[in-house]
Amino acid sequence: MATNRSEKTVSVLKVAAFAALTPMLLAGCTSIKDRRGYVMDQALTTAITPGLDNRQSVEGTLGQPSFASQFGDPVWYYVSSTTEQRVFGQPEIEGHEVLKVAFDSAGNVASVTTAGVDDVRDINPDGDKTPTLGRDRGFLEDLFGNIGAVGAGGLGGGAGGGTNGS
Repeated sequence: MATNRSEKTVSVLKVAAFAALTPMLLAGCTSIKDRRGYVMDQALTTAITPGLDNRQSVEGTLGQPSFASQFGDPVWYYVSSTTEQRVFGQPEIEGHEVLKVAFDSAGNVASVTTAGVDDVRDINPDGDKTPTLGRDRGFLEDLFGNIGAVGAGGLGGGAGGGTNGS
C-alpha cells in the first residue's frame, strides 16, 4: 500500500510541475510589441483642415511634429511605427503611418496627406565601407606618407628663412 500511495504522490507532483512550467514555457513564445513615435488619433488627424488651420492650431491639436522639413516649403511630419519581435528574432514592422502636414508661405495648412507601410522603401547598404574620392592608401603609406612632403623645420627655405645679418 505504501508504494501505491508514493506512486500517486509522484504522479500528482509531476502534474503539478507540468502545470507550473507550462505558462512559463508559453510565455517564451509570445512576441513583444513596441510602439514608437507619434500615437495617431484618427479623430485629431482628420480635424486638420487645409485653408482653415495654421501652424499654431496644428501644434495645439497634434502637438510637436516628429520632424520638420529643412528646405523648401515648411512641412511637418508625424511618424508612428509599431513593431513586433519574437524571442531571439529581429523586430518586424507591423504598422507604419506618416502624417504629412504642408504649410504655405503664410503659415496656413496647404495639404494633409498620409502614407503607410506600402510607401516605405527598403534600402540595402553596400558593405561596411563608404566610397570616397582620392587615392587608396595602405597603412604604411598613411604612416610614412608625409615624410619629405613638407619642408623640414629650421633648414631654411620658404618664408622666414634666411640668415641673421650683423
